Amino acid sequence: MNATQEKERITARVSSAIAELLNEAADLVGTTMNNFVVQAALKEAQRVIDREKAIYVSRNDAAMLLDLLDNPPAPNVALTRAFERFMKEKYGKESSSAGQNAQYERV
Repeated sequence: MNATQEKERITARVSSAIAELLNEAADLVGTTMNNFVVQAALKEAQRVIDREKAIYVSRNDAAMLLDLLDNPPAPNVALTRAFERFMKEKYGKESSSAGQNAQYERV
């Protein structure tokens, strides 16, 4: 471990009843109240991050998404026009695949 590692300080004001409860829990697991609070906060922070970053879908929805990835629908008129407009604005040229294979053109 790096001895010059910077450390931050976190302070919290709690009632004496909460402080007693945290001290008792820390004593029961054989650690300091500070370490107990930090570990509990880390565990909760990781749980929140995991929950917020995950996307949960049903089996049916997952099957539908995989099917769409394997068999994408053909581009509709609006998508084809948008692609043509993008190619013209970004590269100053018309797409060589006017509509039918626009989704497969490599840019």
